[in-house]
Amino acid sequence: MVGPVSPPAQPLRPALSSLDPAQLGAWLAERGQAPYRVRQLKRHLAQGHAFEEMPDIPAALRTALAEEFRPHSLSLLREVSTDAALTTKRLYGLAGGYTVEAVIMRYQRRSTLCISSQVGCPIGCPFCATGQGPFGRNLAAHEIVDQAVDAARELAGEGRRLSHVVFMGMGEPLANYGAVLESVREIANPAGLGISPRRITVSTSGLIPRIEQLGQEGLPVTLAISLHAARDELRDVLVPINRKYPVAELVAAAQAFAASTGRRVSYEWVLLAGVNDTGRDAEELGRLLDHRHSHVNLIPFNPVDGTEYREPAPRDVRRFAEQVRARGLNVTVRDTRGRAGDAACGQLRARVLAETTAS
Repeated sequence: MVGPVSPPAQPLRPALSSLDPAQLGAWLAERGQAPYRVRQLKRHLAQGHAFEEMPDIPAALRTALAEEFRPHSLSLLREVSTDAALTTKRLYGLAGGYTVEAVIMRYQRRSTLCISSQVGCPIGCPFCATGQGPFGRNLAAHEIVDQAVDAARELAGEGRRLSHVVFMGMGEPLANYGAVLESVREIANPAGLGISPRRITVSTSGLIPRIEQLGQEGLPVTLAISLHAARDELRDVLVPINRKYPVAELVAAAQAFAASTGRRVSYEWVLLAGVNDTGRDAEELGRLLDHRHSHVNLIPFNPVDGTEYREPAPRDVRRFAEQVRARGLNVTVRDTRGRAGDAACGQLRARVLAETTAS
């Protein structure tokens, strides 16, 4: 199902969710409101409520808020549901005319949101749909959090709870370090969504200084490394930032993160037919990683228009997984969700941009 939603015709008012407690408290104090209104409003915002859904807020105050603010920063532009409605991909409009994607994935015992941290991505991996599109800007922390708030509200209406958040959508999270860290803390805040940091995964293509910094934050998040190759010769092509941060140094930083946090690192490996799915690749991967603190997540490539890369056959995925396991590593093959719904990061945004240009 694809359903476009018209963007607002009028200039967007500021999002109330963009105000921190001190700013919101000052705005309320100017209007003679008590400090406890901050907690009330923040609670409503964390539940995704519109102003008319805040009955414990006086009507006059709700009117004043609506005249000056939007509750949240996102405008739904398009939605795609696949896998018998178990997967929902949403394209949001942001201030400035930018767009960003988020994906809700429903499983038997959990519900996961794949969240974006940038408009586009500056890394430029050649097999990635996001990297092929234009880079816009970093997201502010509240724009990241609002994706989680919207997903939590959607799931609550289904009798489900948002249980996991993965920063594996559009963008390089550690290139937007301050906003991502702030959003992680807010998503984990018991007064808000209250999702345990242990159920939040932050991915990176390999910004070593930020990995080291993240390991000192005292947040038990899961670190995911977008690895895709175990030798510099190949990774220089697949993940261009490898030319600055070579793979051996990257894995050493990730292992130091695991040692300092006690959290096992996930290594993401998009399988590209005939490129990184060979016996040589499996052997190099087995030599590269510390078996005690590593988990390999194999992701069959989701074909992207305009790239030369192909999806491996299912038998080749199974073969590669077996070869990696034979080298002592823990391996899973990611469930291929949303194949009919532009599921790869950036595909829905790219299609909508192409439609807009064509019209």
